[in-house]
Amino acid sequence: MTRRASLPNFDDGAFRRALGQFATGVTVITTRAPDGQLIGITASSFNSVSLTPPLVLWSLATRSASMPVFRSNSHYVVNVLAASQLDLCKRFATVKGDRFEGVSHAAGDSGMPVLDGAIAWFECHNRSRYDEGDHVIFVGEVERCGVREPGQDDQGSAAPLVFHGGAFHQLQPL
Repeated sequence: MTRRASLPNFDDGAFRRALGQFATGVTVITTRAPDGQLIGITASSFNSVSLTPPLVLWSLATRSASMPVFRSNSHYVVNVLAASQLDLCKRFATVKGDRFEGVSHAAGDSGMPVLDGAIAWFECHNRSRYDEGDHVIFVGEVERCGVREPGQDDQGSAAPLVFHGGAFHQLQPL
């Protein structure tokens, strides 16, 4: 016997508040449109899936203007932001127009942009996509990855940018 989910006993606000109690890292997902335009969006929905093969996932709202490019492209990069990159996080979350203007980056092996100063990056093949609710879940097969060690450059410490309870934070050791 197949059983369906019960109707929720909460509203959208209660669901959002509950989700906000789960601390997440902050990423900028980047790619290149067929016309060469660089595309990037802020996402906190990033997660690991598998070590063998190396798989990661993230999700994007179906209504996002970037959806057609991310859905059809063969590659993208997940850039994990440092606490010192809050301005970059906000830029890729809110700026209209060219979000890459003045943003330092380099092309990865697939030609997709890797942001300078990211504390880690994952260059991914766009392996699969799943339409679920009002989002699409992207599963990427990691072809290359890297980590910026503390003191590796002049961008500050390699502490991650964290989102929790509707605000941005940085980690402190316990």
